[in-house]
Amino acid sequence: MSTPRTAEVSRNTAETQITVKVNLDGTGASRLSTGIGFFDHMLDQIARHGLIDLDVQAKGDLHIDGHHTVEDVGITLGQAVAKAVGDKKGIRRYGHAYVPLDEALSRVVVDFSGRPGLDMHVPFKSGMIGAFDTQLTYEFFQGFVNHAFITLHIDNLKGENAHHQAETVFKAFGRALRAALEIDPRSVGTIPSTKGSL
Repeated sequence: MSTPRTAEVSRNTAETQITVKVNLDGTGASRLSTGIGFFDHMLDQIARHGLIDLDVQAKGDLHIDGHHTVEDVGITLGQAVAKAVGDKKGIRRYGHAYVPLDEALSRVVVDFSGRPGLDMHVPFKSGMIGAFDTQLTYEFFQGFVNHAFITLHIDNLKGENAHHQAETVFKAFGRALRAALEIDPRSVGTIPSTKGSL
């Protein structure tokens, strides 16, 4: 890539103060601090398996619960990815991945369509993983798709352990992002749409 696909976005509200930096052509390096250990672990999966350098520094009202922090990180990360990807010229646009972890298996499909849409089916076997409320997985991805302007389908196909279910989802998301964001050498400089824009 001649132009670095990087971005930095900050979001400051009465509930959260968040700064996200991304490099879409990175090595998977991460620097993460959200105050929720398991959430940091999941963000690390996105970075590592998406080969995205990711720096997330978040302070939120965790004395209430993790909802605002997780949702707002999703929003801010979505904004950063949208800014870094730019006009989407040359990207593959679509990406998908199946990821297993022991008994769990998840499938994630991504389209950098320019239209936000989330379809997610993850029947978590537990409501909490450490200090992380599993319901917030949906809130994170909803925030992300609304601001990255992508279509995202997430399906946990099987799984009995909530940690494994979540980890397969986030790993598959990272892999699908990586595939969708790759530059296709056969279509450098062109937008992958018959409309001519995304």
